[in-house]
Amino acid sequence: MTIEFNPSRGPTLGVEWELQLVDTHTRRLRQDARQVLEAVPELSESPRPKVMHELMQSQLEVITDICHTASEAVQDLRTTIDRLREVVTPRGMSLACTGTHAISDWREAVYAPVQRYAELVEEMQWLAWRIQTFGVHVHVGVRERDKVIPIVNALAAYLPHFLALTASSPYWGGQDTGLASSRAIVFGALPTAGPPQMLADWAGFEEYMDTLKRAGTIKSIKEVWWDIRPHPDFGTIEIRMFDGIPTLREVGMVTALSQCLVQQFDQQLDRGYRLPHPAPWVVRDNKWRATRYGLDAAVITDDHGSTAPMRDMLYELTRELAPVAERLGCPDELATITDVVEQGNSCERQRAILTGGGALDDIVDATIVELAEDRFVTTNLRTSNGAIGHAGT
Repeated sequence: MTIEFNPSRGPTLGVEWELQLVDTHTRRLRQDARQVLEAVPELSESPRPKVMHELMQSQLEVITDICHTASEAVQDLRTTIDRLREVVTPRGMSLACTGTHAISDWREAVYAPVQRYAELVEEMQWLAWRIQTFGVHVHVGVRERDKVIPIVNALAAYLPHFLALTASSPYWGGQDTGLASSRAIVFGALPTAGPPQMLADWAGFEEYMDTLKRAGTIKSIKEVWWDIRPHPDFGTIEIRMFDGIPTLREVGMVTALSQCLVQQFDQQLDRGYRLPHPAPWVVRDNKWRATRYGLDAAVITDDHGSTAPMRDMLYELTRELAPVAERLGCPDELATITDVVEQGNSCERQRAILTGGGALDDIVDATIVELAEDRFVTTNLRTSNGAIGHAGT
């Protein structure tokens, strides 16, 4: 199998943000994506749609155009969401985003009227029935095909960082799972999901995809849902590890982080460096640690089992990437990592609401406000202001 890769001109960006449709009165998910999409044909029916169906009718996928900076991607998303809000608000709905919805039951979900989703459900059965989950995918352009697999391998070491920063799905069907990210488990159960296969080069990627097709495991490479994967048509590396993200500023954060890492590795290859190639067992173990503990995880740092606190690793990574962020024009977006580390990711903010005497309904309210007002909420809005401003005040 020959897989053509369409090179990008540089570290261009594309972001896909899966949003929840929440009933304003009941706070449960509304299965009304079809009606919303019909109301915005200028966004949903163009040759390059800005809003699309996802697997469930409770979901909308908002997609940016090709962008060059994290701030440009955020503004693109904001414009689309403002238009969607004009449609959903009169219909008694709000927009939100977390990896799972705290109180809705996946058994109430309605599938989107898309043929490939029907085929997925038919093939995967119970594994697909449960995927009422929400995530964020960031595409970063790569200039040369032969750089893609080494960069994917190097990025695999950062799966726990990506997940710890965005873990937002501690609740599943009204129950605290004890995990920072139940979405990582639910979606990761698909047979072609999970950490990327560690391959030697692009020829190895072509051979592996050909093998999967011959075996009948996949019909096309689009059915390989790795946490990080090449996207040959777009000429990008797609990072899919992020849980659903509740605020635009956090989306800007992961967009900047993704672009900085890919750009750094791209430049290191230009200088003749050999990129890191973490052992598969370390990648798997670290992903589990972030799934379970989020920002409180102890991350394995070498093949001998040494560990370091995730928060310390994120501080160090932010400092390391600061010069790259300056060159790419995203220092403020990257600096949001420090805010999240110090103030809590979405998982921690949600649990703080319950610890402070709130209920699961209050968590849903908080996530709606977080998206609408682009600020962190940590306590019950009905009894307290509960907000943390952009500067952490």
